[in-house]
Parts: sequence; C-alpha cells; structure tokens
Amino acid sequence: MKAGIIGSGKVGQTLAKAFKSEGYEVMLGTRNTSKKEVVDFNTETKIDIGTFDEAAKFGELIVLCVKGSAAEEAIQLAGAENLSNKIIIDTTNPISEEPPVNGVLNMFTTFQNSLLEILQNKVPIAKFVKAFNSVGSLLMYKPQLNDTPTMFICGNDDDARKSVKDLLIKFGWGVADMGKAEAARAIEPLAILWCIDGFLKNDWTHAFKLLKA
Repeated sequence: MKAGIIGSGKVGQTLAKAFKSEGYEVMLGTRNTSKKEVVDFNTETKIDIGTFDEAAKFGELIVLCVKGSAAEEAIQLAGAENLSNKIIIDTTNPISEEPPVNGVLNMFTTFQNSLLEILQNKVPIAKFVKAFNSVGSLLMYKPQLNDTPTMFICGNDDDARKSVKDLLIKFGWGVADMGKAEAARAIEPLAILWCIDGFLKNDWTHAFKLLKA
C-alpha cells in the first residue's frame, strides 16, 4: 500500500519513517522539495519527496501533518480530486499563534466546531479520521511507556475508522473510537492538555490512557 504524507516537519518525517517500517511505499509531501532538511531526509531514508499534490496523488492512504493554521491551504494544494474516497489521517490541531499562558495554548475553533469538521466539509468526498493529535512525534510509533497508551480517534466513515484503528494497533497503540466527526470537538483540545504538562515540566514523553472497569 502507498502512503502520501502531506507535511514535512517532525510529525510528517516521523510518520513517513513509521509507514516505511510497516512496509508501505511512502512519499513525503512538502511545499519546497529543494529545502535542505527535506533533501537530507531523502538521502537518509530513501523516501521519495514530492509536492503536496504529488504526495496526495501517490498515496492510497493520506496523512495530513501540517500546522492547524495551514491545514485548509494544504488540502487545497493537495487537490480534492487526489483525495477522493481516500482515508485521510488528520493529525492537525487548531492551535492559534498566541504564546501559552502558564502552559495553556489557545485554539482558533470553538466547541461548536472542530478543525476536522472544517476539513471534512471542505472535501466531503474524502474520509477524514482524527488521530495522532494528542501526542508528540517522539511517541507516535511504537511508544516505549509503562503501559499501552490510548489514541482517541473519530471520523464519519465507519470503515475508515476501523482501518485507522487497525493501523494504530500495529503502531503500538490502544485505540478509543469516539465515533463521528463531532467528537473531534473534544479530541482536539486534548492537545492543549497534553502540552500543559510538557510546557510546565519540559518533558514531552507522556501520553493518555483510557481505563475501563
């Protein structure tokens, strides 16, 4: 299977290497294919580099790994025709540009809407699934913790969520399926809670765990 990664920062590079480790063909999508860090990444990993639209066209599965403020533009550059009927794992968070106050970040969405819903409405023919948004890149693949952490997911397509759940289990995660896209209104703010502990302790090696009786 082919994975197209839209975004070439730490998250994009981490997940590109993770998918390659799981046997996927991978293309890392970036705005500037000639920038040094992307060229160096290609040299190190032998993972192909392309533009956003090239990565979207290449991938049977798409992973969106850009800043939340750039997510709508990235989807536009990827091209709706290249995303048609494909699963898009949405790792983004609607974090605003203001600095944190006592470790607390701000969001540019409201509790009546989420970034996932905004993106889904922008490309209704795609199958968006929120995942990887409430943990740092260091722990996204095969996290080494005291217990299996929980990844919260949601999205409107039931089969797409099942596929992402199966993938996350291979990546070393337990999965809590929160249902339809509206659940992203609660899942996205988990990134703020996760960041508070990181900012206050300067330690980013933690994750959430959902416990059940």
